[in-house]
Amino acid sequence: MHDHRRLGRELGLFDTDPLMGAGLPYWLPDGAVVRHTLEEYVREAERAAGYRHVYSPVLGKRELYELSGHWEHYRDDMYPPMELGGEQMLLRPSLCPHHALIFRSRTRSHRELPLRMAELGGMYRSERSGVLGGLTRVRAIQLNDAHIFCTPDQAAEEAAGALALISRAYADLGIRASRHRLSLPGGGGKYVAGPALWRRATALLREALDASGVAYEAVEGEAAFYGPKIDVQITDPAGRETTLSTVQIDFHQPERFGLRHTGPDGARHRPVMVHRSVIGSVERAVAHLLEEHGGAFPPWLAPVQLVVLPVGEDQEERAHAVVREATALGLRAEVSGPAEGSLGARVRRARLVPYQAVLGAREAADGLLAVRLRDGRRPGVLPAAAFLRRVEQRVRARGTALWEPA
Repeated sequence: MHDHRRLGRELGLFDTDPLMGAGLPYWLPDGAVVRHTLEEYVREAERAAGYRHVYSPVLGKRELYELSGHWEHYRDDMYPPMELGGEQMLLRPSLCPHHALIFRSRTRSHRELPLRMAELGGMYRSERSGVLGGLTRVRAIQLNDAHIFCTPDQAAEEAAGALALISRAYADLGIRASRHRLSLPGGGGKYVAGPALWRRATALLREALDASGVAYEAVEGEAAFYGPKIDVQITDPAGRETTLSTVQIDFHQPERFGLRHTGPDGARHRPVMVHRSVIGSVERAVAHLLEEHGGAFPPWLAPVQLVVLPVGEDQEERAHAVVREATALGLRAEVSGPAEGSLGARVRRARLVPYQAVLGAREAADGLLAVRLRDGRRPGVLPAAAFLRRVEQRVRARGTALWEPA
């Protein structure tokens, strides 16, 4: 069983410092590579699905969160206000109020809908010290968030499209959902009023789940304060279940923010907000990937994708040339030379690197590489240029496969 906190430190991915504070990890160079690659993957998938990306500030006036309902229903999880120039400013607990303001910043037509607005942005939760742990529960979160502004008739289809994006991402990352949960309101006063709108939003989410062919179970008391949601649940090696990805349908915030678009009839209509997150927080996603794969990330996500191992000093110059060729193809490659120990020791040290290429005197002279894969397979001695192209194609295709037949 793998513990992402131990692995993260052993592999030099992330760490913490008491002077920065609990729940505020920092990313080391290899961890930053994983995070950046994961973020770019999500942005690319979203662009292909018709999303437009924005940036919004991590601060907002208290009035903004009063308007959205967060101050009333979510205050216990927010940081206290900061007094700035006679105004109370807050670190944002979510991105949706900011995206609602961007939507209403100008007149919108029905021709723009569905308008899919995405952001990989920071948000802040005042988590209690006792629940903090590694990357799974942190106080500063980098969230893969998006909000789709659409008509009620488009909402179920957009929610189903979000589920398809999530499914594809999980396949490429080599992880799986343990179950899908339809999270409904429970008792108590933590939910906004409007029973008719709750029923309508729930019916649309059920329609999206049914259209996607996803088995699910309904659970009361797990909804967001403003609407029901689909929670995509994952389970760690210890059997603990958490939410990674979500899809939500919200009639509440469009009403609170007075959002409108011009319809085909020339009249003003209220849109629906579909909230969705493909990989949830980057921190929690990386934690789960570490525990799922034991640090052996899928080839496209690995911090180092290729290590070149010259047998002796005479082959080091050629090894560095191979790394330059790999880098020119967009691969992350490095040399592990004789100064770092015996060949066997270097191979063992590179056990999590997807591709290893041993370079002896014959290989260096003939432009060849003796190829080893992380899983123990040995495709053989291959021309260096052809091997690098194979790896580049495999990385570009994403997914979890290390090698495909020629």
